[in-house]
Amino acid sequence: MNFEIDYVALAPELIVAATIVAGLIVDLLLVRRNKYWVAVLSIVGVTGALVPIVYMLVDGSKRSMFNGSYVVDEFALILKVVFLVAGYLVLLMSVSYIESDRYYQGEYYFLLLSSILGSVVLSSARDLLILFIGIELTTGPLFLLSGWRKGDAKSNEAALKFFILGVLSTAILLYGMSLLFGLTGSIEFAAIAEAIPEVASEPALVIAVLFLIVGFGFKISAVPFHFWAPDTYEGAPTPVAAYLSVNSKAAGFVAMLIVMYTALPAVSDVWAPALWILAAASMTVGNLAALRQSNIVRLLAYSSIAQAGFMMVPFAAAAVADSDLEQAFSATVVYMVIYALMNLGAFAVVIAGARRTGSGEIDDWAGLGRKDAVLGILAALFFLSLAGIPPLAGWYAKFVMFASVIEGGGTWTLVLAGFAAVNSVIAFYYYARVIKAVWLDAPSDELMARPALGYSGSIKLSLAIAIGLTVAIGIYPTFATYFGEASRVIATGG
Repeated sequence: MNFEIDYVALAPELIVAATIVAGLIVDLLLVRRNKYWVAVLSIVGVTGALVPIVYMLVDGSKRSMFNGSYVVDEFALILKVVFLVAGYLVLLMSVSYIESDRYYQGEYYFLLLSSILGSVVLSSARDLLILFIGIELTTGPLFLLSGWRKGDAKSNEAALKFFILGVLSTAILLYGMSLLFGLTGSIEFAAIAEAIPEVASEPALVIAVLFLIVGFGFKISAVPFHFWAPDTYEGAPTPVAAYLSVNSKAAGFVAMLIVMYTALPAVSDVWAPALWILAAASMTVGNLAALRQSNIVRLLAYSSIAQAGFMMVPFAAAAVADSDLEQAFSATVVYMVIYALMNLGAFAVVIAGARRTGSGEIDDWAGLGRKDAVLGILAALFFLSLAGIPPLAGWYAKFVMFASVIEGGGTWTLVLAGFAAVNSVIAFYYYARVIKAVWLDAPSDELMARPALGYSGSIKLSLAIAIGLTVAIGIYPTFATYFGEASRVIATGG
């Protein structure tokens, strides 16, 4: 076995790891009022991790270590960019939020950076062991971060519920992996794919695949494994909820995509119908539940459940119809990238809006646009983008999803497209409800009397980056298409 290490390929991971260690040291040396510098160091470290990725993208060569178990190709690099940019935006959102209360700042950034490191590692995983380490390093720190509002009963409940269900899902995922290893005798995805035809008749293989789907289903908060999400999102600090909705969900999707396409394509007749059901159920249940929400964070939590269903649509439909897996994979990745940008922007608006109104209830946001026109416009833009309204980026996410499904053909594929179309209309209703409250409802006297509190520079920067990319991709979607094209290397087995 070749254990030669390519330090250039590992440079992003090493930079993030070094930032974690440096952050711990700086946190020990600084007095409380100077903890801000831990946040600055974290942001600089995540930004620095992008530099070697740009170099490797320009270089264009594929790098592989540990007999192909850890691969740094264009697909992995693009995902690392997505995870690091999303982490960067969450760090920006966290600065003023964490400083505004008596939170442990050093430990917060240590845990958040550790989770970012896990997602970066996951992008290159090509065997079960590294995949498991990556996905658990991504989600493990979030058990603590979701309960970071330590004096809040809802936050404590959120952390406990997330931890209990998270541990259960991890056990199920690991058991599925152990069955897969026992049947095939390998943990490497390529070797598993070669061995699957020899054990295709084994009932244990079906159990293994279903256990993997259940484990991944929890990570992406797909129905019926979604029960933790609304309470956890509401109880967690808002930047952590934003991170859960994007990086944690994306990590689960990436893991599922890689395993199904590279290790288990021969048993798509097992996982494709299961994913079809998960996609339809997630869209429907998530959207219908979102209609009843009065709290904007819980609304976004159910929205993220529904969006998980939309992301699974091309993935499941192509496998059911036995059509072009490359295009389906590309569509899912494009949707995931666009969703990450617009959802992070929506959560940044929530942080700013809660500061302006003193509440996270939708009714309390009535007339916010008259109090703060810029924030009202940003709220409208992000929620319209989530609804898929042109010319914002969300329209292109919906477009590639429907295009992939329709070109796949087949009765069941078109039925799933019908589910997606109906649910897109339902989703527009509750997104528009927020916009209506912000711009059309009369503001309360209490809101108009509230002092015009300013926003931190970090929140302004996160909003500027998110809205800039959301508008740019909507007008010039070729940028997002590049992410999808880079992902085809997985679907083709390259």
